[in-house]
Amino acid sequence: MSTFAKRERLLLADLLETAGPEAPTLCEGWLTRDLAAHVVVRERRPDAAGGVLIKPLAPRLQKVLEEYAAKPYEELIQLIRTGPPRFSPFQLKQLDEAANTVEFYVHTEDVRRAQPDWSPRELDPVFQETLWSRLERTARLLGRGIPTGLVLRRPDGRTAVAHRGTPVVTVTGEPSELLLFAFGRQNAARVEKAGDQDAIAKLTETKQLGL
Repeated sequence: MSTFAKRERLLLADLLETAGPEAPTLCEGWLTRDLAAHVVVRERRPDAAGGVLIKPLAPRLQKVLEEYAAKPYEELIQLIRTGPPRFSPFQLKQLDEAANTVEFYVHTEDVRRAQPDWSPRELDPVFQETLWSRLERTARLLGRGIPTGLVLRRPDGRTAVAHRGTPVVTVTGEPSELLLFAFGRQNAARVEKAGDQDAIAKLTETKQLGL
């Protein structure tokens, strides 16, 4: 049975293929070619991928990303579609789900929502609950550096605290939209914000949300 990570992977590959290598994305400074290279390097070059979080490794990561971005675009798409190499830990279904469900969902929306005619996807309740579960566990990590308090609230009233502090901004939306907001896609997320107006403005513009 297909997993959410597998489904989002294939959707991302299809979207990248359709968009072509020079289309915009929500990732600042990245075209679709750059995003495709990032996805492939993350799965296939663990020696460099750590540069996302470990600053001393960042120059090596950038070099490897540039090398992969220079490859034929069709090759990158095929590498995404076929998945990690045979002996990669990402081949394990449980690890794939844990590590890639959110990764591929967010990057799928990075491609979709950078287009002028995009519209929200209809996501099934089980997938929404899966995204909410991931968000609950990572909310404080994603919001650790922001300048205001932040509460993420679902329409049914359930909440996750992303950052303790004052003034507090409450952001309300479906789990999929809250996840995008918490990953730094504030302007593309379909959410409602309540609280101090200056705090809302700071939160909307901050680049400190996300990893």
